[in-house]
Amino acid sequence: MTSIVINIGNTNIRFGLFDDDNCDISWILNTKPYRTSDELQMQFMMMYQTHKIEAENIDKIIIGSVVPQLTHDISRAIEKIHGKKPVIVDRTTHSEVQPKSKQMGTDIYANLVASHYLYPGKKKIILDFGTALTASCIDEKGETLGVIIAPGIITSLNSLVGQTAQLPEIELVKPKRVLGLDTVSCMQSGMVYGFLGMVEGFIDRINDEVQDDCFVVATGGVSHVYKPLTDKIHVADRLHTLKGLYFLGKDL
Repeated sequence: MTSIVINIGNTNIRFGLFDDDNCDISWILNTKPYRTSDELQMQFMMMYQTHKIEAENIDKIIIGSVVPQLTHDISRAIEKIHGKKPVIVDRTTHSEVQPKSKQMGTDIYANLVASHYLYPGKKKIILDFGTALTASCIDEKGETLGVIIAPGIITSLNSLVGQTAQLPEIELVKPKRVLGLDTVSCMQSGMVYGFLGMVEGFIDRINDEVQDDCFVVATGGVSHVYKPLTDKIHVADRLHTLKGLYFLGKDL
């Protein structure tokens, strides 16, 4: 079965082309500015052409969203392209994972579901480096143990630059030294090592609370920056949330 999975986030819309359980092609569009369903349809068709995807060869389209106002427009655009309604999944979609909260976002639920299927038999922490930085924890049986939500790294960086008169925009990369001697390297050190300290602190405190050494998965836009800097993160997978949405929708 060939499926297209769409994760509608606050910053980006990520697409993945799944051949059965494997995702070999993915791409990202910016969530803003908001577009009409007709504009979205044209943009999606251009991406299909770029990746040589024929709409008639797609068996299922699965959508998960944390932006309600976009869900309807994207669903309409997809239906126009494929001639079929997409499957919408959220925290109410049945799985072996127990969300335990009526307020849980679809992205967090999908992260828990993916980790449950991909890394069975152990407690897991999933770090999502998105618009918000989240750490969610699940046990071996699929029970949600809890979630942490903190300001996202890019969100914090944009706020810092926007609220100051003389701090420039910077590339989020590891600086050569912890102690910088110019503005850019000073900011890079603060953003990289400051949030790394937060992430490692989350992992240590969660492990203490659940009395275990959890398997840690990192996903989201800037997870690749932090994975090489710590041995506390075991796997970095930018498609982790998409895989969770796929598992939620594959049998619907």
